[in-house]
Amino acid sequence: MNPQLAVMASIRGGVFTRADARACGYADVDIDTLLDSGRWRRIRRGTYAAHRSLMLVTDEVLHLRQIYRVLRRSGPGVFASHQSAAALHALPVWGLDLTRVHVTAADGRSGRLRGVHRHIRDPVGPGLQLWNTLHMVSPARAIAEVAATAPAAPAVVLADAAMFTGAVDRRALKHAVAILDHGNKRASKILGQLTGAASIAESRLRHILSTEGLPAPSQSPPPDLDPPDPEDQPAEGLWFPEERTIVEFEPRFPFGSEDSEPGTDDPIAESSISDGPRPVEHCWIPWTDLDDPATVADRIRTTFARAARRTGLRHFDLARVR
Repeated sequence: MNPQLAVMASIRGGVFTRADARACGYADVDIDTLLDSGRWRRIRRGTYAAHRSLMLVTDEVLHLRQIYRVLRRSGPGVFASHQSAAALHALPVWGLDLTRVHVTAADGRSGRLRGVHRHIRDPVGPGLQLWNTLHMVSPARAIAEVAATAPAAPAVVLADAAMFTGAVDRRALKHAVAILDHGNKRASKILGQLTGAASIAESRLRHILSTEGLPAPSQSPPPDLDPPDPEDQPAEGLWFPEERTIVEFEPRFPFGSEDSEPGTDDPIAESSISDGPRPVEHCWIPWTDLDDPATVADRIRTTFARAARRTGLRHFDLARVR
């Protein structure tokens, strides 16, 4: 099930219609094949559910259902925007405020009222879409609006995910920021901090490295990478060759679809036979510690210092007076 169809299933309490599947790119022959194979189950005529799906009622699911109710009650001139539109586009809304549905309209009463934050903009502006009877702003515009109004870390995660999945590119983001009616400078500054990460955990960690003034990791994968405990899930890591250190972290909430599998044409990293510097220290960053950037930065600096002592390398200030 692709992410867009998972959104529609969340809106409808775990089920979806044939029209939903068609709107998400499934042809009738593909729908029939999934039903015949048992991967999808027919709940009633024209309504289906994934065979192995388990609908967890999270804050995001409740927010999606509230968006659906608000848009169905509103007229065609009301569009889901900000983090609400991002949720409809199946982008991660980690760290964003989901207590209110965000919509944009050309008229009406602005502000927060009964669980809805109504933004007034006349005209509503470009970057509008109609998807399966739901009116919303485009992914690029939703990301720009979040970057202009939300904290930096979740805004960077949101933009990293959209870039990774191909939902937007830098040109589209730049244009979306330019057409904002306010917060352009703030949004441009935040979107200038994109990390190129592949998961929420990696995006958070790279953002901490940048904001805490730590060195940027290498673009190459680590020379070797083993989980801290054989019983743990495989870890991912960032390689710092000058510091001879690997910073490992839990690969939490990857941006790619859960149905995707590595292709046969994907390049295979030959890091195990690299002739470059070898790591002498590992630093393990669990998911929960990412909520405390200062602690993460201190742990990484301590590991860098320990690696320097083990290698005997010292960095001298060449400008220092003898």
